[in-house]
Amino acid sequence: MREISTKKRQGFTLIEVLVVVALLGIMSLAIYPSINNTLETRNLENSAREILTSLQTAKFQAVKEKLFHRVRFFMQDNLWMYTVERRIDATTWERVPGLVFKTVPAQFNFTLNLPSDMLTFSPMGMVVDFDPTMNSITLQSTKLYQKNKPDLRIVSIFAGGSVRYEEAETGG
Repeated sequence: MREISTKKRQGFTLIEVLVVVALLGIMSLAIYPSINNTLETRNLENSAREILTSLQTAKFQAVKEKLFHRVRFFMQDNLWMYTVERRIDATTWERVPGLVFKTVPAQFNFTLNLPSDMLTFSPMGMVVDFDPTMNSITLQSTKLYQKNKPDLRIVSIFAGGSVRYEEAETGG
């Protein structure tokens, strides 16, 4: 008598694999815009919060060291950059050791609404030459604007040296 072999089938058929790959492709196409918006939002928020942190660092260092400190903004290679500096004497400023130059990502529109290209803190932590009509730094994402999402991140500066971070929408 002959034995009948009853091998179990192992693995997947080509059709099963293709169906799963197609479903994964459709799902990834559906969630890609959401992931893209999330990444853009996070990059915008991180960039604004880095500016906020630099301003707070300058104020803290001014009070701690009892020296004038400033955050200086400047253009280099078509990019906005900024750094924290301290005043050594009446005319000399130096970059604070341990702090690096930071760059505002080129993908964002950067608006510096300050009396000059720098924001200076006194040894008491107050903003020098404060102007209540010129006291903000704004970053805007055109990608978020086109999708009607909150596209602005605004860092506002107050005379006492405090800073505020807020999210807004163009026209809103």
